[in-house]
Amino acid sequence: MFGSIFYNFWGAIIGFTIYFFSILSDSTIPLNSLVGSFIAAVVSFLIMYAIRLLLGYVLYTPNDELFDSFNIENEQLRQQFVNRGSSASDSGDSKSTVEFKDQNSEDIAKVVQTMMLQDELTKK
Repeated sequence: MFGSIFYNFWGAIIGFTIYFFSILSDSTIPLNSLVGSFIAAVVSFLIMYAIRLLLGYVLYTPNDELFDSFNIENEQLRQQFVNRGSSASDSGDSKSTVEFKDQNSEDIAKVVQTMMLQDELTKK
């Protein structure tokens, strides 16, 4: 479902108000107009369940299972790109960030700290 039960209460208030003000100009017994207004509130409260169900169905976002084939294809393309880039840059001292993909962030942080310390020592 879409939203919460507060939408149902707002629907009940709006239904009550519309019915009450539309019947207010008639010359009926006030008790009849109040009872009719409360019935309209209950009916509009229940109708809001159907409206919320319809909105939930329309705004439903499907699971990622539908897009798994696209994700697999994108992963294959990325691997091809990485393989092409690493084979072109195998010569020399050029290093890629791909070598860090299997390490966790703490290990990378330690490496960066040691490199910064070495850089400070070489400047002195």
